[in-house]
Amino acid sequence: MSDVARLAGVSIKTVSRVVNDEPAVHPDTAERVVAAIEQLGFRRNLGARNLRRGSTTGTIGLVVEDVGNPFYSELNRAVERIATSFGRHVLTGSSGENSDRERELSLEFCARRVDGLLIVPAGLQHGYLVPEMRAGTPVVFLDRPAGDIVADTVLVDNLGGTIEAVGHLVRHGHRRIAFLGDSPDIFTAAERLRGFREGCVRNGISYDESLVAMQTPTPETVGHAVRKLIGGPNPATAVIAGNNRVAVHLLRALAHAERRPALVSFDDFELADLLDPPVTVIAHDVSALGHAAAELLFARIQGDQSAPRKVVLPVHLVARGSGEAAL
Repeated sequence: MSDVARLAGVSIKTVSRVVNDEPAVHPDTAERVVAAIEQLGFRRNLGARNLRRGSTTGTIGLVVEDVGNPFYSELNRAVERIATSFGRHVLTGSSGENSDRERELSLEFCARRVDGLLIVPAGLQHGYLVPEMRAGTPVVFLDRPAGDIVADTVLVDNLGGTIEAVGHLVRHGHRRIAFLGDSPDIFTAAERLRGFREGCVRNGISYDESLVAMQTPTPETVGHAVRKLIGGPNPATAVIAGNNRVAVHLLRALAHAERRPALVSFDDFELADLLDPPVTVIAHDVSALGHAAAELLFARIQGDQSAPRKVVLPVHLVARGSGEAAL
């Protein structure tokens, strides 16, 4: 500040007023100070300024599974839109579905004094966040709930969506319906499997364990499951993909198959409407998920002390062709 004051020909107090956007500085003087700052190449240390003022850091933390997944990219954008409207920036990290990495990222964001945390949890133990929450850092879980603490949570209707997918396929004549899901340790995968079971019961068809495959989706695991489910003398005539990544691997595995089952995917994905046939999906608004979670977080940041909330957002079936193939 002394260097800037010397170059601009003003007092240190005037420099302080300019960098802190305080009134009572003549525009010409402010312009001179800003020019001196730019000439010297200085940048404000916002963290130091905020610590001195005892104010917020102007950031929130977002922990997701994988920022490379289009689902989480869209979620991130939605959170950023809300954060920007509150004058905040978003720090984002990927847990890689690893609970240790989730904990590491969350505590690192807290060490950086973020104003709040949004977490798509990878694990089931979140007691490590209790001291941070007691110290005043609000936390909102989204897409999946916390494992062992009570906290704000924003979910989508995983159960109802899969029930609807089963009913849709049954109405088109299918009774041997397979379900390909992600690892059963993941909340959304387990809930969608539960919806599949419930959908079978509600629609009067048998739940057949041999038509279910639950594992981390890769081209190899999904390809193996597809060969097992649609091969043999009594194959599945329809398949429900448990998420967008399962659906993409499934479509690759079916690319050269002689027999293609009807398909419904939970989660929409890019170009799904342009394939042949276009893919029927259980869709939900990912932006709405991010918006709802971020708005709840900022309500807490601004002092909302009400009891923890659980918000469940609706889903809807989009019929495009692949799920309407008759038996």
